[in-house]
Amino acid sequence: MLYPSIDKLLNVIDSKYSLVTIAARRARQFQEDEDPKMEKYLSHKYVGKSLEEIYNGVIKIKKTDDED
Repeated sequence: MLYPSIDKLLNVIDSKYSLVTIAARRARQFQEDEDPKMEKYLSHKYVGKSLEEIYNGVIKIKKTDDED
């Protein structure tokens, strides 16, 4: 089972596309240079850790003027 669930994640980020993009970029950062932002993760995989950070508000999303 995916934690956090997609429904809970979509309450934090309004679009599935944005969610996937942000999680993938963060997972790549984990892969290149493991830099944990939280003390403990439930997931052992990079994407799971990224989703946990997004859900817990550790990752902040910056909107550009193009996204309006």
